[in-house]
Amino acid sequence: MSATRTKRRQYDPVKTRAAVRAQFELVHEGVRGLAEEQFALPTALGEWTVRDLAVHLTWAPSAIVRALDAPEPPKLETTVSDWALGTASRAAAVDEGTRALSAAHPDVLALYEETAARFAERAADLDAQRLVATPAGAMNLTDYLVTRIVELVVHTDDLNRAIGLDVSFDRQALAATTRLLADAFAAKAPGASTEVRIPPFAVVQCVAGPRHTRGTPPSVVETDPLTWIRLATGRARWGTEIAESRVSASGERSDLSALLPVMS
Repeated sequence: MSATRTKRRQYDPVKTRAAVRAQFELVHEGVRGLAEEQFALPTALGEWTVRDLAVHLTWAPSAIVRALDAPEPPKLETTVSDWALGTASRAAAVDEGTRALSAAHPDVLALYEETAARFAERAADLDAQRLVATPAGAMNLTDYLVTRIVELVVHTDDLNRAIGLDVSFDRQALAATTRLLADAFAAKAPGASTEVRIPPFAVVQCVAGPRHTRGTPPSVVETDPLTWIRLATGRARWGTEIAESRVSASGERSDLSALLPVMS
């Protein structure tokens, strides 16, 4: 897979590493408080139960450890935007892997403790520029950390919505997720006729159309980070979010419904 030819956002490796750990700790605390019967409840993710989802959330930090244990690939093959735009092709493998992990670890809380300990051991000494092998192709380690943040944030929200939890979001993790999904959307819909604003974290220009020479494009879309994340990952519908005033859109190219989601 070739890297998307767009200007690449640079992520701070120290903040990114800290965000993975912080968001996983928040999830760990939320899962620790679940009653046994809550693990059997359904989620909005196909046939996954809350237990399956909770187990899958350990995959993000453990995947980093596995990638570091493997040999370093010889060259860069993909970027964070490529990763986001290719998630649908890997969905079946993710489902299979999650079910296998769930079957192998009947004690969910023990799995969380083990995962947290393994990541903490490796996270203290990460080479930010190292390449790692991923299911999407060889990637810069810092960028791969960002993809793990996206997994954690998106599925933290899934967990909250499934059982009415209120697990919070680390600010840096929420910012990185918002920015990655905004950049991936701009890569999917290149252009400069529409400005998508997700304050306070991201602004991107996108969508093909008449070029403007200065100032704000003729079409503007604005929403909050969590609504954007839900739209970009297929958890929310454009028409509903417009109708309930969680998205404001003006201009002839401000209807993004045909271009969403970014990830599925």
